[in-house]
Amino acid sequence: MNMHLKPGLWQQQTMKLAMTQELTQAIALLQYSTQELTEFLEAKTMENPFIQLEESEMKALHKKEKVRSQQGVSSEKEDKNWVEHLADTSQTLLDYLRMQLSLIPMGPTQKRILDFLLYNMDENGYMSITMKETALMCRCQPSEAEEVLEMIRELEPAGVGAFHLQDCLLLQLERMLDASLLVFTIVEDHFVEFAEKNWRPLAKKLNVDVKEIQAAADFIQQRLNPKPGARFQKEQANYVRPDLTVQLKKDSIEVYLLEEDMPKIIFQKDYFNELAVHKDPQLKQFMKEKQKDYLWLLKSLEQRKRTIQRVGLKIVEKQKEFFFQGPTSLQPLTMKEIADELEIHESTVSRAVRGKYMQTPYGTYELKFFFPAGLTNGSAEETASAQQVKAKITAFVTAENKRKPLSDQEISNRLKEEGLQVSRRTVAKYRDQLSIPSSSKRKRYD
Repeated sequence: MNMHLKPGLWQQQTMKLAMTQELTQAIALLQYSTQELTEFLEAKTMENPFIQLEESEMKALHKKEKVRSQQGVSSEKEDKNWVEHLADTSQTLLDYLRMQLSLIPMGPTQKRILDFLLYNMDENGYMSITMKETALMCRCQPSEAEEVLEMIRELEPAGVGAFHLQDCLLLQLERMLDASLLVFTIVEDHFVEFAEKNWRPLAKKLNVDVKEIQAAADFIQQRLNPKPGARFQKEQANYVRPDLTVQLKKDSIEVYLLEEDMPKIIFQKDYFNELAVHKDPQLKQFMKEKQKDYLWLLKSLEQRKRTIQRVGLKIVEKQKEFFFQGPTSLQPLTMKEIADELEIHESTVSRAVRGKYMQTPYGTYELKFFFPAGLTNGSAEETASAQQVKAKITAFVTAENKRKPLSDQEISNRLKEEGLQVSRRTVAKYRDQLSIPSSSKRKRYD
């Protein structure tokens, strides 16, 4: 084969998509959430003097409406877990501890150790450093560090300054007058066996009935707090504003785009016309470019609304069982299916659902929620939503007899009875993802 490797000029005709600034902007606008879009448009008003955000919509944008999360109401499991209180105060755990410590006279070394220990305390009140490390870092004796730690461990809330969960629970029990000797013994000497729920061997070892172990467990669950600092964690409330809303009629579903909540721009004609009388060519060129920028932005915003509406309508069409029967009826769906039916690119669907929310009779959901992973049902060559299976597992566990909780195999059998071919191993995997303990750990002995 002869190859001519000589320098020269060659012409070649190719076709490629040029990623213009306008196209890049249109893509960006589509994937922005409403809040991100507002921030983008606010920035635009700074660089384009002829663009202004509508005042009425700006007020609406800052109106916060709290909505339910996609999980809806809390589960029974969560109600029975450790109670974590959220304070109605902005006071932090460290503020509260320092307020108490301000009443205790301390020398310079103790204050230095105290600051170091508080710095190494996590948000739940646990120490994340040993006293040996503290002594090394603070250039003091371990006994001096221990002395300051004991000051912290005597403060409120009970349990702060603990190194681990067992330590935290013991600190709380020491202040309780109604804690039984059995509870003390279990937490202090048999905590691992208790936590792993090896209760029958433990009851035999302590020479008590297993029902007494259950009563001790209830006391620990109801009266002790594994995260004593949690009530000082002032969490930022999560506010989302839906882009679409769904209303159910007798036999139909109506989908509305919440345009009144979307930011809108207006062109300041008076200011533009006022400047138009000037004959400065540079000013004329500037005004022409900014007017073009506004028109392209307006077109991009309209395109964004149309795309979100089309994708939302198609999602409702494909997931109609969800809207009539609830979250357990969510069906497997891919973005490619939506893209193919709308004759748009899959990436366009992905951008359209990012950060966008739909208000439904069952709560407000991000559009991504309606694209659950599929689980193959080999018997009928159909698919069941992983979300649907998880919902059923949760329902089975909630309704079970706690004295005879369902095993993973029994849950698998029940799913098969409902036409869902789910193996025991898959049930175990989903149960772990739902933070549901195994049947042996769910069992009650009263």
